[in-house]
Amino acid sequence: MPETVLLERTGDVAVITLNRPEGMNALTVEMKLALLEAVTSVRDDAGVRALVLTGSGRAFCVGQDLREHAALLEAGDSAPLRTVRDHYNPLVTMLARLGKPTIAAVNGTAAGAGLGLACALDLRIGAAGSRYTTAFAGIGLTADSGLSWSLPRLVGAGRATAMLLLAEPFTAEQALEMGLLNAAVAPEQVLPTALELATRLAAGPTAAYSCIKESVAYASGATLEQALAKEDELQTRAGATEDHAGAVRSFLAKQVPVFSGR
Repeated sequence: MPETVLLERTGDVAVITLNRPEGMNALTVEMKLALLEAVTSVRDDAGVRALVLTGSGRAFCVGQDLREHAALLEAGDSAPLRTVRDHYNPLVTMLARLGKPTIAAVNGTAAGAGLGLACALDLRIGAAGSRYTTAFAGIGLTADSGLSWSLPRLVGAGRATAMLLLAEPFTAEQALEMGLLNAAVAPEQVLPTALELATRLAAGPTAAYSCIKESVAYASGATLEQALAKEDELQTRAGATEDHAGAVRSFLAKQVPVFSGR
């Protein structure tokens, strides 16, 4: 059997590929566990300075595998009702808090938890003409995979509520207009574009990037005073890095800085 999740390295960029194209990369228990293992490996590998998540075939990920879900429910297995706590929550938390730049190369359809995975990352490159949907309400469920947190931050609370309630499909072009995608490119250019961007970010001040991500996430639920205090804390941390000291020296010498992430 082929591996359902692939982890590869391109220089200092890790590429995780959801690899169940015959099922449009619908998430089985096996895949969720394998994906968590792959993301953990990326988190713990100091040589990886950026992450790209993509899918194989014509879909990025259509969310939960409903055939497996239904079969387990019919068998009286309570596992499907624990999958949010056991699988999605740890996975989305790790992706959203990863101290490295992350990019979703959304090569095709993204629905439900598949959309949630993409929205948990820092940046999203989508295939022109691809389609998206929150999906949950259509099968009598509420949001999971972090969408109640990430979607309002990307598109605004009013629009996010409508998207979750109505579960209507929308296109990559609409996603770009509302700010959910950072770029919509030809399908064959999605992964190359994401890799080019990841390579650029991997060569940058990744320690500072980690602080930026932490600052933005914190400020979204903080008062102004709390956000200012967090900025002070994180600027002190970033200012103590070799990257900052070296970049200042390079600026004064009119040279291009080289960042190590330290």
